[in-house]
Amino acid sequence: MYVGRDLSALSMEAKSSWQEKELGYFHYALSQAAPYLNAEGVTMLREINEEIKQRGGLEHKEATWTHGTHPVTD
Repeated sequence: MYVGRDLSALSMEAKSSWQEKELGYFHYALSQAAPYLNAEGVTMLREINEEIKQRGGLEHKEATWTHGTHPVTD
C-alpha cells in the first residue's frame, strides 16, 4: 500500500522533486487508468514517464538484503 503525499499535493511540485516511490506509484496508477484519462491526466503521465527516463529508470541495478531487483509500487 502506498503511503505518501497524494496527487493533489504533488501536482504543485516539479516532477524532479518527487521521490522515486511517488513516481513509481503514480506511473503505475495512471497507466492502469490510461484509457479513461482526460488530456490533463495524459499530460501528467507523460511528464512522469519523462522524469523516470531522465533518472535512468526505477529499477535497482542489483539486489540487496532489503531491496529486490524490481521496485514494488503496490
